[in-house]
Amino acid sequence: MANRKTIMSRDFCIILAQCASQKEADAIRSALLKGRLAACVNILKGVDSRFWWNGKVDRAKEVLLMAKSRRTNFNRIAKEIKRLHSYDVPEIIAIPIIAGSGDYLGWIRKNTKA
Repeated sequence: MANRKTIMSRDFCIILAQCASQKEADAIRSALLKGRLAACVNILKGVDSRFWWNGKVDRAKEVLLMAKSRRTNFNRIAKEIKRLHSYDVPEIIAIPIIAGSGDYLGWIRKNTKA
C-alpha cells in the first residue's frame, strides 16, 4: 500500500545550479543520474539572471538545474558540478526538504546512493 503520509525529514535536499547552456546542464544532469547522486534532475530553460560580477551588475541567459537527493550526497554533487561547469564561481546551493510525501521521499532514498 502506498504511503500517503507527509513525512518530516532532514535527510533530503534540492540542489540548485545555474548553467551557462543547455549542453552544460545536460552533461551535469547525466553525471548526477549516472552516479546515482540524484534521483531526479529538472532543467528549467530561459532563466534571465542579474547579478553582481567584478564590481558591476551583469546579466546572463541561464539554465536552472534542480537536483533532488539526499543531504549526504551534497559534497559529491558539488564536486561533479564544479568538474563540469564553465563558471569560475558556479551557483551550488542546497535547500533542505523539511517535509514531503512518504512515497516521494522513499523514492529518492531508493534511487540514490547513500
